[in-house]
Amino acid sequence: MTVPTDVFEPLRNPPRVAETAAELAELRAPDLADLFTQLPVTDAAALLAALPLPQAINVCDQPSLRRRARLLEQLDPDRAAAILDGLSADERTDVIQHLSDHHRRRLLPKLSPTGRAEVEQLLRYPDHTAGGIMTTEFVQLAPTVTVGEALQHIRTVAREKETIYAGYVLEPGTGRLLGAVSLRDLVVAEREQPVTEVMRAKPVAVAVLEDQESVAHKIAKYNLLAVPVLETDGRVVGFVTVDDVIDVLIEEQTEDLLRLGAVEPGALDRPYFDNPIARVVRKRIGWLLLLFVAETFTGTVLRYFESELAAVVALSFFIPLLIGTGGNAGSQTVTTIIRSLALREIGLRDAWRVLSRELGTGFIVGAVIGAVAFGRALLWGTTVPLAATVSITVLAICTWSTTIGSLIPLAAQRVGVDPAVLSAPLITTLVDATGLVIYFTIAKAILHLP
Repeated sequence: MTVPTDVFEPLRNPPRVAETAAELAELRAPDLADLFTQLPVTDAAALLAALPLPQAINVCDQPSLRRRARLLEQLDPDRAAAILDGLSADERTDVIQHLSDHHRRRLLPKLSPTGRAEVEQLLRYPDHTAGGIMTTEFVQLAPTVTVGEALQHIRTVAREKETIYAGYVLEPGTGRLLGAVSLRDLVVAEREQPVTEVMRAKPVAVAVLEDQESVAHKIAKYNLLAVPVLETDGRVVGFVTVDDVIDVLIEEQTEDLLRLGAVEPGALDRPYFDNPIARVVRKRIGWLLLLFVAETFTGTVLRYFESELAAVVALSFFIPLLIGTGGNAGSQTVTTIIRSLALREIGLRDAWRVLSRELGTGFIVGAVIGAVAFGRALLWGTTVPLAATVSITVLAICTWSTTIGSLIPLAAQRVGVDPAVLSAPLITTLVDATGLVIYFTIAKAILHLP
């Protein structure tokens, strides 16, 4: 959504904030979230304070609203606490995790006892686990109730729960999971039926410390709307919904894209213009310095083959072309393998099959591009031996880069490192140095250089 230009002018006149908020009250919560994300923090906070409390809660409950913690830090503590109390448990916890220590200490005591207890429970779990993204507001059913009694119970508690499309039948006293039942199952069943006849025994569940990406894969694989979260003793402590999973997938994809570009995760946690330049530099400089040092090996290779370059100066004309082609071929392979690993289409057990497949692919691609390179080199007026050198080098570099590009992500996963962290930056640097070694070795053989 694009911010209307006339929104900014009234906010320069504080008495008109309430009038502006009234005009915006007709917008849907997701649209208001987009609008507040684009406004300066002080203006967005002023409008948030002027909105009716139910609407302010709906806006802050939108995952698309950026800077929620910063907005609430601008508000009166009582108003901020009232908004936090109205949020779903998982969203409330996410906001509190991003508050500064000062504001967290100021707001937590102002929450309702129930809300504070939920936050303290969820804060015990790491961020990127099922426990860190779950909500505790789920429908609990006893195994002794009938379908009609279950429906009546859902009607009673519906306003207090984040979602009611799934209920969980728990063992009395222990809270262990006996089965799951969807609202659809209850609606189509006979009211006199015991709920144990309608429920799905042994439903798909996740452990409280299971990685959030694994949770997302399970929900996608089994086509679920929600999945229960179990403690180590089998107790149900919450559930993760499909909308939580969408947020997880967006977050994970953003991290992977940043890592593929050699940027540390967290660089896009804030809108582009809200990121201080110092923070942007800090997120980028580490990898750039590391790659700069690694690229010095390319200079070392050039110095080692200095006599060959002096003997045939035309060899230098093709260096950018060759290492660029190798880097591109390797990056294509790395991207393909990382995606396949993420979708679990391949695993470590498939390493040899992947290696042989990419070896063949690289050879064919290299042969095609090598033929084009041979013709292009002749058009530039080079000799046939030099054109053949370039052509064979392209073939060798493409084969090498696709082969090594398939192994790096698998090796990274084998040692427990995110493949996206190493793969793209490493393949480019590696191909630059090794590609030159391949090039000059072939040149020495074909051109009979000393």
